[in-house]
This record gives sequence, structure tokens and C-alpha cells, in this order.
Amino acid sequence: MTHQIEFGYIEFQVTDPDALASVVTQVAGLVPGDTLDDGTRTFRNDAALRRVFVSEGARNDCSVLGFEAVDEEAFEDVSVRLAAAGYPVVDADESNAQRRGAQRLRCGDTPWNVRFELALGLARGPEIETPLVRGGFQTDGVGVGHTALAVLDYAESEQFLLNGLGMVQSDWIETELMAGVDLEVRFYHCNSRHHSIALAKVPFDLGKTLHHFQVEVNERDDVGAAFDRAWDAGLEFANGIGVHDNEDAFSFYVTSPAGFLIEVGHGTKKVYDPWDGNRRYDAISRWGHQPIPRG
Repeated sequence: MTHQIEFGYIEFQVTDPDALASVVTQVAGLVPGDTLDDGTRTFRNDAALRRVFVSEGARNDCSVLGFEAVDEEAFEDVSVRLAAAGYPVVDADESNAQRRGAQRLRCGDTPWNVRFELALGLARGPEIETPLVRGGFQTDGVGVGHTALAVLDYAESEQFLLNGLGMVQSDWIETELMAGVDLEVRFYHCNSRHHSIALAKVPFDLGKTLHHFQVEVNERDDVGAAFDRAWDAGLEFANGIGVHDNEDAFSFYVTSPAGFLIEVGHGTKKVYDPWDGNRRYDAISRWGHQPIPRG
């Protein structure tokens, strides 16, 4: 694996931007950025000016996944690979590049009905303070966080990630969720972060592509502080605090007002090159991550 790309940004299209913005800031601890001319709100968790976009619409899902190339050579290499894999990207017009805060931008399709964008030179400013996350977020060299997607066509999805983006499989989980219901999730990295994208195989359309979006904090206590903020806000916990078996992350999940989950985590293992840890795990969590009933 050559470090060519990082998970640069994500856009959510939701019916209630105010409600989602509250979770992104008051629970996950991101800092509001500027508001675009079309009303789209932006948020950041490091020097990059626009990491999360929240726009209004009926989708209630992620609408765009953006990856940033580390340099011009990587930008061209990834573009060529995507085209060879059957997913060509085309140059975006200047207004779209400016919207993302990118020097250059190319756009294309994914197997998931989500727009893919490849950016070069995302705008950055001085490092920011994140008042609710005292230790800051882990983004340097690894991007904004990770996503987990529910996919119907797994083979095509892997083609896009492995052959198009040049990702490497980190490991996978196969487990029985309940009697007769199996779960398989595979994890893919493109830099030292254990995974930037995870794919969960589903037998039918769940109505959403995005299962969850995760941000990672540098200090373990900041996970606990975020949990307390979510508790005080009366949010629904899809999973309480626990530790994932395959990636070692200490985390919890809340259900956002749009229906997908937001995860706040710490301590995810790093991968290395060449990676020799690609193996099967038979449990999602080493401990914890139990659902917490409302009330």
C-alpha cells in the first residue's frame, strides 16, 4: 500500500440540518465553519476548513464522500486507476472546487449511489481549538475519520475500493447477530488508519447507504466526555461504550436525527506496510457496545 489518499470530507443531505448540526457540534465536538451560499453548513475538526458538509434535502443519508490526494502524482494515479476499474472521474467546474475548498477536484460515481470526489489541496488554516475535545482529533495523515456503508453488490464495491482507490483490506468480521441472521463486515485502509471505509454485506436495501460516520479523538477521556454530552442531550444510544475486537477502538454510537449513526472513538490500531493482519474475527466487540434502551 502506498499512502496516496486520505478521507477528506463527507456531505450529509438531511431534512433537519439544525438537528444534525447539534449532534455534530455538541456531541462529537466539531467546530462550525462557514456557511455556503446555498445554505450548506460546514464543520471542521482540524486545520482543514471544511471536513463535514450538512445540506438540506430528503435523502437523510450521506450524499458525497470526498478523498484528498496527497500530491499531484497521487491525484493522477488514482484518477487513472478509477477509470481502469470502470469508475472514471471528470474535472469539476471551478465553482464546485471552490465549494469544497480544493485546488483541483474530480467527480464520479460509486457503486452505492453516493457521489465520489477526489480533491487535491484542500484549504487549510491555522490549527484550531476544539473546546469540547480538549485533546483534539486524530486526523494528521489519516483524514477526517471513517465511514461504514451497507452494500448490496459487494463484489462491485470491492472493485471500486481495491482496484480503483488502491485500498487494502485490513481484516473482516463474520458473526451471527441473532438466530439465522449473519453479519459480514470488511475493513479497508489507504494509509495508517485501520480503515477509512468498512463495507457491511446486506441482503436487501436498508434504505440508507451510511451505517455510521466516525471521528477519532486523541485522548480516551474525550470519548467519555462526548458520551456524557449525548446522555445529557437525551439522544438514543445505538451502542454504549465498548471496545471493538478487530480494531481496538474504544467508542460509542448515537443515532442521529437523520437515522444513521455517529461514532466517537479513540485508540484505533495503526496498520503498516506490508500489512499481515488481514484475518477473520468472530465478534464485533471485545466487550461493551450494548444497546441502551430509551428511558
